[in-house]
Amino acid sequence: AYVTRVGEGPLPTELKDETGEYIRKKGAEFGTTTGRPRRVGWLDIPALRYACRINGISGLAITKLDVLAGLEKVKMCTSYSIGKKTTSEVPSSCELMEQCRPVYKELKGWQEFEAGKAEEIARKGFDALPKELKDYVAEVSKLSGAPAYLISIGPGREETIILKDVFAK
Repeated sequence: AYVTRVGEGPLPTELKDETGEYIRKKGAEFGTTTGRPRRVGWLDIPALRYACRINGISGLAITKLDVLAGLEKVKMCTSYSIGKKTTSEVPSSCELMEQCRPVYKELKGWQEFEAGKAEEIARKGFDALPKELKDYVAEVSKLSGAPAYLISIGPGREETIILKDVFAK
């Protein structure tokens, strides 16, 4: 549902504000061994689309959607601005990637689930999700070119909704 990075290097959608801190804390985005905070950012659609294309990805597992719950607005990067140009493709070098400024699409956020409700909603399936959350998943699928096969709305296995069972015979 969002991106993380450990260490140096370009992360065009990096959030260095209170929203980033909110996502980092709620998503427990800290190194397991070191405890160092991971860098977090809004979902980067050009990078996701590129990863899907070069790896032959046919479907997505969109996890940690619960981490974004409670935010009034959620964003996703749909393209990059590099100087006076705009591109929806990942640049060919780290140097160019470091110059990228994200161009965002903003969507309405969704409320947090009451304690214990995520499991109940997951049992009911995708249609039981808030409209705003369904809209987010649909937009990620549309813009990335890969449908969502699985989504998680909480940290537990029982808080997962399988939209397409790729292991079914």
